[in-house]
Amino acid sequence: MSYLAPGTPENVALAQHVNGRLRAEARISNARAFLFRAIGFGAFVGLAGAGLGAAFYGYATMNEVGNASDTLAKALTQALETTTLKTSGEVRLADNTLKIEGGLPVPASKGLPDVSSLTGNQGKSEAPANAAVRTSFTVFKTVPFLDGTIVTGWNFKGDEQKPEQQYCYLTRPQTFGDGTTSQQITVAMDGKVLPQPAKSEINFATIARSCIWFDPSKL
Repeated sequence: MSYLAPGTPENVALAQHVNGRLRAEARISNARAFLFRAIGFGAFVGLAGAGLGAAFYGYATMNEVGNASDTLAKALTQALETTTLKTSGEVRLADNTLKIEGGLPVPASKGLPDVSSLTGNQGKSEAPANAAVRTSFTVFKTVPFLDGTIVTGWNFKGDEQKPEQQYCYLTRPQTFGDGTTSQQITVAMDGKVLPQPAKSEINFATIARSCIWFDPSKL
């Protein structure tokens, strides 16, 4: 066994070796601590990214549902604008008798009522002296089509010999709740086919071929 005296070269070398070993172990401990901190920070960043991704995905999903509801609302609005629902009913008179004072007017031509008999003596006492009274009426022409009817209307104003406006529509029965309603779809106006809707079950051009437009030569 040998003892080293303080300050001897061997003692100094041993002290340096011990100090180097301690510094190396300190560096290793620091490196391990840094590694653990880096792993923790990486896990935090990963979890934060996953949370943000889930949040953005949820927002995108909710936004898509909102857009779908808006699209559905617009589609329903357009469908209601182009569709007319009519309910059928019954009107009964108290004495089951309907009387027309002066009798029925005699038609002046085929299929058209005598406008002069309708406008000649009406409104003289009710309206002011300087007011002109005009009587308008509509003549309907119908053609059966599948489970419905193609109806053409001629709107006459006053004593005109030809209609001021014409329109053609398809009416079909439709079940609504416990009753039956009539679905009316206008397909043409004044001899011109209306634009075909994108989501329509019927072809406007096909229906318009069965419309009966006003023709003076056929009266």
